[in-house]
Amino acid sequence: MILHDRIMPYLDSAGLLHVARLNDYWFKLDEPPDMAYQFGLPIDGFPVSGCLSDFEQLMEDGKPVWQWFEELFGELPPVDCIDEFTVSYGWFQNRFRVMPTDATEPTVQVYARGYIMMLLSMMLFGDKSGARVHLRWLPYVADLDELGKYSWGSATLCWLYRCLCRVANRNVKNLAGTLALLQSWIFWRFPTFRPRGFDVILWPLASR
Repeated sequence: MILHDRIMPYLDSAGLLHVARLNDYWFKLDEPPDMAYQFGLPIDGFPVSGCLSDFEQLMEDGKPVWQWFEELFGELPPVDCIDEFTVSYGWFQNRFRVMPTDATEPTVQVYARGYIMMLLSMMLFGDKSGARVHLRWLPYVADLDELGKYSWGSATLCWLYRCLCRVANRNVKNLAGTLALLQSWIFWRFPTFRPRGFDVILWPLASR
């Protein structure tokens, strides 16, 4: 998806801007690597909890999840793009790829929500399908001003650990989770695997 300039302030206030711009150049940093340095995610704040199971309990005043989705995004996806409580990545990408040049601020917020929903589902908390956006994030994107108060770094690391534990099962063949984080950590800790030019210190470290 295109990173529109007008939604960048919302990503910044949510503490997710660095993840969206991992390929851009940032200032140099010489610090021990950890979650904050690898991905530039906030590690302080409220825990991201209650959204990975029984997430419907978090719906606003018991509001039906699809009704809330329509209120936040202005429309519902076609039936063939819905699977239980997930929406196809393709629908989000096509619907929110190009923002109107004359978009009002409420419209910009809708596009920001769409971008953040994809960022959370595909980049930070991806599953093995790699093609679905889960509605568990609705309670978070509903209030864009509150997004930056959560410890996204801690939650992302926990999700990766959970996925690594699952893949240890002999019946599991694919690894889910934040694979870009895992790769960045491997390159940092095991120099033999580093690609050429990786020694340049940028921040976040995964942007190298």
